[in-house]
Amino acid sequence: MMPCDLPGADDARPELPVTLAGGCHCGAVRFRVTLRRWLASDCNCSLCTMKGYLHLIVPQGDFELLSPESAVTTYTFNTGVAKHHFCKICGVHSYYVPRSHPDGFSVNARCLDEPHLEWFDLEPFDGRNWEAAAPTLR
Repeated sequence: MMPCDLPGADDARPELPVTLAGGCHCGAVRFRVTLRRWLASDCNCSLCTMKGYLHLIVPQGDFELLSPESAVTTYTFNTGVAKHHFCKICGVHSYYVPRSHPDGFSVNARCLDEPHLEWFDLEPFDGRNWEAAAPTLR
């Protein structure tokens, strides 16, 4: 694990648990998430790399979709287990159901209203070799 390399990595980091809001670019998709750790996974798979996705994996009970589900569309590929949700209007992928945690959600840290990426400890994840790396996900 490596701390985020932005200046002031621990400055004003709130105590956990903390509930934060976020959503897509146009505002049609809104959510609230409760974080219980400051860990973000930085995956190098083809999809996450293209999107710049930083994963905050949370249990289902710590995620609340505030928008109607009609604002969201879903993309699946490969095994079809992961449900990649994104805004129908602007296309931003702010959360999804990950293959590694099908009973939870992964929220894109970059889609939080106040992303404060310096609050997160970044952990590289080798998504290019998903089968071998998946057991390391927490």
